[in-house]
Amino acid sequence: MRGSYYTFYHKASNAFRDHPTFSKLLVVCTISGGGLVAYSDVRPFNNVYADAAQPTIKKKKVVVLGTGWAGTSFLKNLKDPSLDVQVVSPCNYFAFTPLLPSVTVGTVEARSVVEPIRNIVKKKDFDVRFKEAECFKIDTVNQKVHCKSIQNTNVDGNEEFTVDYDYLVIAMGARANTFNTPGVVENAHFLKEVEDALRIRRSIIDCFERASLPSVSEDEKERILHFVVVGGGPTGVEFAAELHDFLLEDLVKLYPDLEKYTTITLLEAGDHILSMFDKRITDFAEEKFKRDGINVKTGSMVVKVSDKSISLKERSTGEMKDLPYGMVVWSTGIGTRPVVMDFMKQIGQGNRRVMATDEWLRVEGVPNVYALGDCATINQRKVMEDISAIFSKADKNKSGKLNVGDFAEVINDIIERYPQVELHLKSKKLKNFVELLQSNQDDAAKKATQLDIEKFKKALSEVDTKMKSLPPTAQVAAQQGEYLAKCFNRMKECEENPEGPIRFRDSGRHHFKPFRYKHLGQFAPLGGEQTAAQLPGDWVSMGHSAQWLWYSVYASKLVSWRTRILVIGDWGRRFIFGRDSSKI
Repeated sequence: MRGSYYTFYHKASNAFRDHPTFSKLLVVCTISGGGLVAYSDVRPFNNVYADAAQPTIKKKKVVVLGTGWAGTSFLKNLKDPSLDVQVVSPCNYFAFTPLLPSVTVGTVEARSVVEPIRNIVKKKDFDVRFKEAECFKIDTVNQKVHCKSIQNTNVDGNEEFTVDYDYLVIAMGARANTFNTPGVVENAHFLKEVEDALRIRRSIIDCFERASLPSVSEDEKERILHFVVVGGGPTGVEFAAELHDFLLEDLVKLYPDLEKYTTITLLEAGDHILSMFDKRITDFAEEKFKRDGINVKTGSMVVKVSDKSISLKERSTGEMKDLPYGMVVWSTGIGTRPVVMDFMKQIGQGNRRVMATDEWLRVEGVPNVYALGDCATINQRKVMEDISAIFSKADKNKSGKLNVGDFAEVINDIIERYPQVELHLKSKKLKNFVELLQSNQDDAAKKATQLDIEKFKKALSEVDTKMKSLPPTAQVAAQQGEYLAKCFNRMKECEENPEGPIRFRDSGRHHFKPFRYKHLGQFAPLGGEQTAAQLPGDWVSMGHSAQWLWYSVYASKLVSWRTRILVIGDWGRRFIFGRDSSKI
């Protein structure tokens, strides 16, 4: 009997060791009382059996540069097991950047908003290799990416290596744009990375600790506790609001003698803060900041940043002023990274500020290279550039005249290929493309059944004025990553059966439909548990109700259940215990 027990124990032990999924399932079932449990492990069961006689197929090498919103979205949605994927990035994690202002003051902890990239890619049905390194050169001739290790502990210095690719996905993001303002890099804080948020958090506490020393004069206390935010966009406004709440709700209780010295100033070169939002939100934000005691200075251009003061130029009067400060945060937009700028010069885009791609996210002038996210912009083709080719494609009889029926086969392709056409229809409140063709004609011409090339050009002459560049937001980058991954997943299928619009300057169709951005709305947290929300359909909400909507949306958008639980826990901890004021 003892032998049978030993045999059972031995087999069970081997099963637990060889099949960790089984042990996890057993524990979950035990805790749940034997209820129905669905468990998904890293690898699905369809990989258990392999055909040993199956011939080896050479996989296409895909190299992804970057683990930000665009790169991570691409990796999460990529499902083609025939691809050999390598990821190169100096960050071995994905950061939920919309919550970085919350990290600066301890509302949310830094580890709560990051997910290790290896945790994300290990859930794939195929191997995805990650290299923590920095790309410093892209060689499109030999299809190689030159990288170097970022580790400082190498015995022989920084190690360099190359990675071959068949397809290259550049998703390296952008850097803060200083506009070459003197002293910004040396004296200002940026808010682009998790490390930036942690540095700001330590700097805030440093300011209060220094100001609390008995040897510091009254004037020096006012300077040290003057916090300046440069840039009235969403990031700058949200940080100013978070900082105000931190000072009012937490630090004032710990440093009661310093409350009278504390000041927050928000500088904006334009006429209003949050200029990309609805005017109702802009007015609400400016009025709220005024009530909260946050100084909003619009029309103020920063010309120099020294170690203790900021030099300003008033746009309306040209007057120069010096503004003493203790800490300054620079949030005025984004600029191109040096490695991307070098690559742009290499491919003939050196005269551009941002790398250009076509509507399929392919870098212009380079085969098999894609760029998405903040490091690139879509160079939307103009209708007027192809107007003759469009007319010719519709004029199958080559008569030089077109009627409404001739456009029937190409109308959908025109709208899909040139999104500005649909925007123009909406702005002019036109029901369809036919009304657009007739919009600039008199009554007699509208009754005519035919249209020549000149009338066609006249009807579409204003369409290209509706072209807009996409904003450099996380929302755009995530949608681009998802789109490109779906294109890769269906590459073979769409090569055989193209699903894109007609090639007006060539024969056949494009393999894929072009990328289309779908705006899902935007938020602007304003502090005091109040948020401004602008959603599609001209829906605007401001106040406490929008704050709870912000909580719900951001919690749902976090990359994993682990980060969701951590962030929600941080929010709850802040409500109960307040924010942590330590410099850890």
